[in-house]
Parts: sequence; structure tokens; C-alpha cells
Amino acid sequence: MAKKLFVGGISFDSNESSLRDAFSKAGTVETATIIMDKMTGRSKGFGFVEMSSDEEADKAIEMWNGKELDGRTITVNEARPMEPRPARNFGGDRRGGFGGGRRERNNW
Repeated sequence: MAKKLFVGGISFDSNESSLRDAFSKAGTVETATIIMDKMTGRSKGFGFVEMSSDEEADKAIEMWNGKELDGRTITVNEARPMEPRPARNFGGDRRGGFGGGRRERNNW
């Protein structure tokens, strides 16, 4: 069964191909993904690598955690499921209004 790894501290010069090549030294890489910022299109500096077996994933962690890749020291560990985040409220009420009271008009 495949095991997903979190890879942090990735260089902004790295790409998914270089990440895949590096981790393939530890075994078969199913997927290699670098997370990109939607607004800038730039790397967020972390990603995920999915190894084909638990043994290969453990080998990849041992081989790469704390080691240098493309000029940066990376952190590699088993990925955990994303935890639910609380809903964000940007002000206003749930009806989408901006609040405020009744405004009086000048009667001309």
C-alpha cells in the first residue's frame, strides 16, 4: 500500500520532476507534488511524495530527512490527514450585509 510523505523546506528552485528524481533513489515514487500559491503561482515551500510501499517510505524518510536538496535542508515525515479548520468570518452578518442602522433622509 502506498504511503504519503510530507516534504517541508523545499527550495523555490525545485520542481516536481527534481523531487521525484531525488525520492526515486529510495524506491518507486507514485506521485510527487509541490504545493503552489494560487495567487502568485510560486511554490509554498512544501509538498508531498507518495511512495509505493511502507518500507520504501521509511527508507525515504531515513535517506532525506534533515538532508540537503537543491540547496535547502528538507524535513521529511509521514503525512497526517488535514485537520478541519474553523470557518472564517470576514465581518458582517451571515446575511451578507455590512450592518449599520437605519439612515434618515432629508425631506426636501
